[in-house]
Amino acid sequence: MRNIVSIKTACKFTALTVMIFAVAAYGFSEKRATTTPQNLVRGVFGPITSNTSWSNYSVFTLIPGSALFPITSTSTVFYLGFTAGTEADIGNMVLYTTARGNLTITAVKSVTLGGISNPSIDLASTSVCPVAPSASTPCIVRLDPLTLTLSPASDYYLVVYFSTSSNNSALGGTEAGSIAESSMAGFYESGNDSSLTVGQSIPSGSRSQPYFLMYVMND
Repeated sequence: MRNIVSIKTACKFTALTVMIFAVAAYGFSEKRATTTPQNLVRGVFGPITSNTSWSNYSVFTLIPGSALFPITSTSTVFYLGFTAGTEADIGNMVLYTTARGNLTITAVKSVTLGGISNPSIDLASTSVCPVAPSASTPCIVRLDPLTLTLSPASDYYLVVYFSTSSNNSALGGTEAGSIAESSMAGFYESGNDSSLTVGQSIPSGSRSQPYFLMYVMND
C-alpha cells in the first residue's frame, strides 16, 4: 500500500512540476515577446560619414512625432554612434519635449548612461567598442532606457553636450549621408544648450541630417 501511495504522490508531484514549468515557460515567452527590440522611428539606414571635433558643442537631434511608427512602448532607448577618438567626455544629456511643430519646451527629462547624465565613454575599451571606431565600423553605444512613451502629438529633441576637452577635439560622430536617410534631423550649437527649462525655446538652427544618434528603439 505504501508503494502505491508513493507512486501516486510521485505522479502528482511530476504533474505539478510539469505545470509549473509550462506556466513559467509561457510567462517567459510572453515577457520576451513584449521586449523584442523594435525601431520607434526610422533610424539612420544609409551609409554614414565621420564628423569630428566636438569639444564644447551641443548636438541636437529632432525625433518628430509625425515620424513615429505605430508602436506603443513605455520604454524609449537611444543609440549613439562614434566614428573616431578614444574617449567621449559628455557634460550632460537631456531630452526636450515640445508640441508638434513647435519650439517651446513643455518637458525636460534627463538622459543617462550607467545612471549618470555626464559619463565619460571609454571608446578604446574593447568591452565598449569591440572594433576601433570608424565610419565603416561605428561604435554603437546604448544609453539607459527612459520610462517614456513617445507621442505623435509631440516632438522630441535629444541634446548631447560634449564638454571642452582634448578628447572631444579628436572625437568623431556618425553623420548620415543625407537628410533623406533618416526620419530624424540634426543640428549643433556652440556651447552648452543642455540646461534649457520649460517655457524656453529650442534654438532654431538649420536642420540637416542627424549626428551621433543612430537609432531610437523600445529596448
